[in-house]
Amino acid sequence: MKVGIIGAGNVGAATAFALVLRGVAREVVLLDINQAKAFSEALDISHATTFAYASKVYAGDYQDLKSSDIVIIAAGANQRVGETRVALMARNVAILRQIVDNILKYAPKAFILVASNPVDMMTDSVIKLSGLPKNQVFGSGTILDTSRFRTLIGEYLGVSSKSVHANVLGEHGDSEVLAWSNADIGTLGVEDFAHSVGKQITSEIKANIDDRVRNAAYRIIEGKGATYYGIAGALTRICQAVATNENAVLTVCSLQSSVEGVKDVCLSLPSIINKNGVDSVLMPKLCNAEHELLYQSAAKIKDYTRQIDII
Repeated sequence: MKVGIIGAGNVGAATAFALVLRGVAREVVLLDINQAKAFSEALDISHATTFAYASKVYAGDYQDLKSSDIVIIAAGANQRVGETRVALMARNVAILRQIVDNILKYAPKAFILVASNPVDMMTDSVIKLSGLPKNQVFGSGTILDTSRFRTLIGEYLGVSSKSVHANVLGEHGDSEVLAWSNADIGTLGVEDFAHSVGKQITSEIKANIDDRVRNAAYRIIEGKGATYYGIAGALTRICQAVATNENAVLTVCSLQSSVEGVKDVCLSLPSIINKNGVDSVLMPKLCNAEHELLYQSAAKIKDYTRQIDII
């Protein structure tokens, strides 16, 4: 698989490194407006291939995206102090237009995987700018939030996070929905599993885990300035599902015709990912409260996207 990464900052570079170490991509090209940065990151990563897989890693221009299977967008303007998300997106649209035009020119058949934030609105904008089928353009969405959710449940209950089935839905942001009602471990609901190991999932435990999932990025940024290892792992996992035609269920962000009555909105739901990109989307069973929260999340995203001029 060949993967192009637009943006050689923390997220783009960490993703290139993860793709190489996991052997998911045998060719990775890094693009950045700062060509020296892209060159240096690619050179550094290439020196690790001896210890992993014989992948080709290099810096390039848009024309080097030719024959890419997936193009990851990890570029965008940084949010200014006091700037709203809508104002940030308005600036990002101009950047996205140039990026999308070049992807369509040099790699029109590639899947476009959006990682830049706010990812729901960025994905919506890329779909509108590209005119590509909705299965071909999708975002990282809440796949990392879902990983954080599963990790924290697993830590509390003393079980591997890989054995926890629990999802975060909706916006990758403040209105995201932690779906507790259908979370399970080994066919047991998490509350029943907790009881079997002598623990309880109380409202206080749920609130604590919710806070640690919802605010994880803020805590990481406070300590080291940015988050990138988690999302790099998530993006690599998505690429792997496409490359191996895995039919993996991942909570990526894609365009939905209707969610809780909100029409044409980009948000995250469990989705089957394979060689077709987003092959299908699953609507999980939720309790009434979660349905309402998912509606609020969808409505919030829709309200934001209405304010962004793509013309």
